[in-house]
Amino acid sequence: MAPRPTWSGHLRLSLVTCPVALYTGTSRTNDVSFHLINPKTNNRIRMVTTDPETGPIERSDLVKGYEFEKGRYVLLEPEEINAVRIESTKVLDIETFVDAADIDRTYWDEPYFLRPDGKLAAEPFAVIREAMRRSDKIALSRLVMHGRERLMALEPRDDGILAYTLRTKGEVRDAAAVFEDIPSVKPDKAMLEIAEKIIEQKAGPFDPSTFEDRYETALKDLIQSKLEGKKVVSAPEPEDTPVTDLMAALRESLKRSSGGERRPPARAAQTGRRAPAKKRTPAKKRA
Repeated sequence: MAPRPTWSGHLRLSLVTCPVALYTGTSRTNDVSFHLINPKTNNRIRMVTTDPETGPIERSDLVKGYEFEKGRYVLLEPEEINAVRIESTKVLDIETFVDAADIDRTYWDEPYFLRPDGKLAAEPFAVIREAMRRSDKIALSRLVMHGRERLMALEPRDDGILAYTLRTKGEVRDAAAVFEDIPSVKPDKAMLEIAEKIIEQKAGPFDPSTFEDRYETALKDLIQSKLEGKKVVSAPEPEDTPVTDLMAALRESLKRSSGGERRPPARAAQTGRRAPAKKRTPAKKRA
């Protein structure tokens, strides 16, 4: 069954317009989720909306309110909120083109897939997509979604368009405020050379299929053990290796790395387009 679009409207490049549909690019259906349970009755707890003066109240009777002063609200009916429409509510208008490298990684947010909506939209969509591909740039647009206007980054992907929501300036914290008190240290040249060799030996292509959420797997194992009535055994705490000599630690790391010990990367960096990675022979997995 095809997924339902998150948003539908029109994509526009100057005077070229076509209907499109936007789909979420990620899924959380396999995540382990929990409910709050009363252990005395084994019943699932239900959250009840309550007015502090009158008691429980139906959600359907509630409206949204904005607090303009302490304890004072302006009330908004659903129809009034739905009546607030700007152009980007239904039109994804391409405003400008930038190089992917110009967008700082901290601004990249959620991925989406954009495709033509209907057969008649296929040709104008293809014109916009292929023109973008030839320009080798990221298109910037805006879109009203989930109650706010989002900045969008668009780039060709196969026969469709990959769309990323971008965070705004106000959403991204200043890194300098976190990094400003880091002591200024000039690493030893010999240590840097060893560290660089370790990096070279651990280098490889990014393959997301090698990454497994081991914590989620452990949670599933715990649940299965409880279902089967088995005793739950905790994993032993890892022992800290005392390191008194940084150079000795680097040399030992290089020795182990050269022996073929390699771990898959923990996560993918969300950036713009990259040059295709050079194919390498994948490292053998070790327990």
